[in-house]
Amino acid sequence: MKPLTFGGASPARASHGLVLIHGRWASAASILPLGEGLGLPGLALAAPEAEGNSWWPTSFLAPQANIGPCLPAALDAVDAAVAALTEGGLPKERIGIAGFSQGACLALEYAARRGGGFAGVFACSGGLVGTADAGGPPLPELYGNADKLFDYGSDLTGLPVRISNHEADPHIPMARVRRSAGVLAGLGADVTVETEPGSHHGVLQGDVTAMRAAFNRP
Repeated sequence: MKPLTFGGASPARASHGLVLIHGRWASAASILPLGEGLGLPGLALAAPEAEGNSWWPTSFLAPQANIGPCLPAALDAVDAAVAALTEGGLPKERIGIAGFSQGACLALEYAARRGGGFAGVFACSGGLVGTADAGGPPLPELYGNADKLFDYGSDLTGLPVRISNHEADPHIPMARVRRSAGVLAGLGADVTVETEPGSHHGVLQGDVTAMRAAFNRP
């Protein structure tokens, strides 16, 4: 596992912590500015980095055989970032998890598989990976991919989850965003979905505003 990259305040002095998960072909250093740009001096940042700079080698919509073998290492990397913040003195309930693109998918999947108790999860252009293939034909609303199953057993009661996406994002179909929101709400999460028109693939200004509000408190 690659070393973590840190930024912001020391966990021992911070009021909150934020785990930042990078997208495909990116790095921990590339996602850290998202947290630094919040302008919160009391926020400790920790960013894991994937081997080969991708958490799995294909779209999150691909068959589970292409993704499942990579998930344990990806989840462990997020575990390590959370542990670094908690061992530094921050309680879990003051730690948030945020990711962009493939990192947003991993952030949601981490919550669905590991459970709640965090300050919040912020998925900037992402959706759940799923637990298994559902079978059936390729679906146009999933960009020519078949559906997945979402059989999670975690308790996310009260966990704030924010999912954002552009309505015609070329990588993240709105059908999966909506399905992810429903699945997470069914596990007890307090889910917010924000969309913007267009085909851009990126972080929304609303994401920054929401994270700033979540962590700019005593």
